[in-house]
Amino acid sequence: MLALDQSLMGPLKKPPCFQMIQRTVATSKEITLLSKNCKTVHQLKQLHAHLLETNQPRNLFAIAPLLNAAATSNNASFFSYARWVFGRLCHRNTFIYNSMVRGYMQMNLPTDAVFCYLDMLNCGFEANNYTFPPLIKACKILVSSASCVKNSIGHVVHGHAVKFGFGCDPFVLSALIELYSSVHEIETARKLFDSSFERDVVVWTAMVDGYGKVGNVESARKLFEKMPERNTISWSAMMAAYSRDSNFNEVLCLFRRMQEVGTRPNESALVSVLTACAHLGTVTQGWWVHSYAKCYRLVSNPILATALVDMYSKCGYVDSACSVFDGIYDKDAGAWNAMISGVAMNGDARKSLELFNQMIASGTQPTETTFVALLTACTHARMVKEGVKLFEEMGSVYGVEPKLEHYACVVDLLARAGLVEEAEKFIEEKIGGFEGGDANVWGALLGACRIYGNVEFGNRVWKKLADMGIADYGTHLLSYNIYREAGWDTEAKRVRKLISEVGMKKKPGCSVIEVNGAVEEFLAG
Repeated sequence: MLALDQSLMGPLKKPPCFQMIQRTVATSKEITLLSKNCKTVHQLKQLHAHLLETNQPRNLFAIAPLLNAAATSNNASFFSYARWVFGRLCHRNTFIYNSMVRGYMQMNLPTDAVFCYLDMLNCGFEANNYTFPPLIKACKILVSSASCVKNSIGHVVHGHAVKFGFGCDPFVLSALIELYSSVHEIETARKLFDSSFERDVVVWTAMVDGYGKVGNVESARKLFEKMPERNTISWSAMMAAYSRDSNFNEVLCLFRRMQEVGTRPNESALVSVLTACAHLGTVTQGWWVHSYAKCYRLVSNPILATALVDMYSKCGYVDSACSVFDGIYDKDAGAWNAMISGVAMNGDARKSLELFNQMIASGTQPTETTFVALLTACTHARMVKEGVKLFEEMGSVYGVEPKLEHYACVVDLLARAGLVEEAEKFIEEKIGGFEGGDANVWGALLGACRIYGNVEFGNRVWKKLADMGIADYGTHLLSYNIYREAGWDTEAKRVRKLISEVGMKKKPGCSVIEVNGAVEEFLAG
C-alpha cells in the first residue's frame, strides 16, 4: 500500500502516547484522539508509521481516522500531508472520500472538492448524508466566486442528494437552503423548506438566515416568530438580518428578548449588538457586552474584539478602543482598519497614518477600507499632499486598485482645501468626467463650491449634472443652496421646481438618545 520513506519520517522517537498502539491494536476513537493531539507534521508522520507497523496494509480503519483528522484540521501543512497520503492509497472508502471533500472545502478549494466527489462515484462508492453538506458548501463558493456562472452545479448536486435518498436529511436540507439563498433563489429555498417533514431548529434557522441575507427581513421575522424552538444561532441570524437592514433598534430589542428567555448569546450575536451600539452611540450597552465577553473569555475572538474597537471609536472612547486593539494577539486587516478609522473619525489624522505604517511593518496587507479611512482622515485634517500621495501609491506600492469611493475621497480632499479646479481636473483625467462619477463625487465638488462661495463653478457643475439627467436629492439641494445664498433666485427656483416635479425626497434626519440603558430615536417631522 503505502511505505513512508525514512527521510520523510526522520528518526522514530516513540513518545508515551504511542505505546498504546504498540501494545495493542488501537480503536478508531483512540487513533482519532492521537491524530488530533499531533502538533506538528513530524508527529503525524510518526503516528502514521506506527500504524503501518502494527496493522495490516489494507486496514482502512486504522488509516481513515488519521487522514480525517489531518484533512479537516484547518492546518495547511496537515492537509497537504493528508492529500499526499490520499493520493497513494490503493484502498479507499466513502469515509475517506468524505474526509477529503470536507478538507478541500475548508481549505477553500471547491473545485477540487467537486472533482474528489466525482472520483468517488467513478470508483464505485456511494455518497452518504455526510458527503453532501460540505459538497454543497463547495458549490456555494464556486457559484458566488463567479457571478456569471449560474447555479447549475448546485442543481446537479441537489439532484444527486435526492437520488441517493438524502434530500430530506436536516443537515443536507439546511445546506441546500443556504446555497439557494446565496444565489437569490429564495423561492426555491422556501419550497424546500415547506416540503420538508423533518424541520429541526437547524433547518428553520437556515431559512430565517436565507431571508435575512437577501434583505427580506419581514419574511425572516415572520418565520422566526413561528419557530417551535430557537437556539443561539437562530437569535443571532435574526439580529444579523436587522443589522444588515440598518434597523439597529430592533437588534437591541431582540437582544433583550434573548436575555429574557435565558438564551446565552454567542460571539456572532454580540457582534451584531456591538454594531448596533456603534451606530446608535449607546456606549452603556456596549460596556455591558464588553464585560460579558470578558466574563466568558470571548474577547480573544478577533471579530468580536474588532467590533469592540469600532464601537468604542464611534462612541468617542478612543482610549478604550486602543486598549482593546492592543490586546488583540493576531491583528488582521479588519482590526487595523477599525483602529485606523477610529482615530481618524475622532480627528487624529497623524495617528491614523502612524497606525497605517505599523500595519505595513507588521506584514498585514491593507484593503480598500484602509485607504478610505486614511483618505477621509487626510481630508478632514487638510493634509492634501499626504492624501494625494497615498492615493497614488495604492495600486503601485500596496496592490490595492482604487474604486469609485477612493476617487470620491480625493475629490473631497481637494475640494475642501479650496482646490476646486484641481478637483475638476482630477475628475476629468481619472474617472472620465462627471459621467464616471456618482453622488459622492458630485456632492464633494458642490459642497466645496458652497463653502467657498464659488457660484460660477457650482453653476457649471450643476449644468453638467442636469444635462446628464441626474436625479439625486443631495446634489440638487446643494445646487439650490449655492444659488440661493449667492442671490441667484431664478436658478434657485428652477432647481426647487425640478425637485418637486421629479418627486425627490430627503431621508428624514434622526437623533438618538440613551436614558437608563433604553434607546429612543426621534425623526425630524
